[in-house]
Amino acid sequence: MTGVPASAAGGPSGAQGARSTAAAADGVASEVSGSASASGTAAPGRSASGGESAAGRSAAGADATAEGRPPRGGKITAAAVNQASVWNVANLLTMLRLVLVPGFVALMLADGGYDPAWRSLAWAAFAIAMITDLFDGHLARTYNLVTDFGKIADPIADKAIMGAALICLSSLGDLPWWVTIVILGRELGITVMRFLVIRYGVIPASRGGKLKTLTQGVAVGMYVLALTGWLASLRFWVMAAAVVLTVATGLDYVRQAIVLRRQGIAERAAALEETEA
Repeated sequence: MTGVPASAAGGPSGAQGARSTAAAADGVASEVSGSASASGTAAPGRSASGGESAAGRSAAGADATAEGRPPRGGKITAAAVNQASVWNVANLLTMLRLVLVPGFVALMLADGGYDPAWRSLAWAAFAIAMITDLFDGHLARTYNLVTDFGKIADPIADKAIMGAALICLSSLGDLPWWVTIVILGRELGITVMRFLVIRYGVIPASRGGKLKTLTQGVAVGMYVLALTGWLASLRFWVMAAAVVLTVATGLDYVRQAIVLRRQGIAERAAALEETEA
């Protein structure tokens, strides 16, 4: 018998063995090509040398934002913006009023406090302070420039310039001390009361309160000027109207504070009962 190849002699078994060998070779080739592809393609966000690319950092920042986490540097940027927002035009006007207070006192008491020229300059400083008081609050509310600094510094500046003017006038004998005590006592008392009831709510400024502020400013301004004749008599009546408005609006604020406190206590008690139920 002539020689027959082993594959032929094996029949079907030999053919299956050949096909298995070919498949194994193909598998090895696929693994080799896959390894080469994996090694040639860098991981997302990484360059071939292993460094982090700009695209990777952008993708990481986008993922952090999508997950609700602030991107790196976000808190620092927000803090810088909040810090810079304090230096807005409304707060600058408030700071100007604070700076004008010692200047006004110096002008008011210059040369004994009775020189018409110095009193006119003091009136100019007082008028600028009162005018800026009208604009800073309006600007802060209109252009969303309200800050914690403004909430604290604005009422302090208001009371400082008005208190300085009243004390100077009374110390010079131009205005009775009881007027100064009534006005300053009311202003300080209402300010303290607002802070005490703020846990229950905010007492808004009324029209009477705004009219009181305007009348006080006009009356004190007329007393700062060295007026004579009928203008000197007129300023007495303007100041009398300012004192009446000061007392009346003060009593109204006290009434509002009492009502606001009672409502706040009642609401808290009702909420507590609902929680316990």
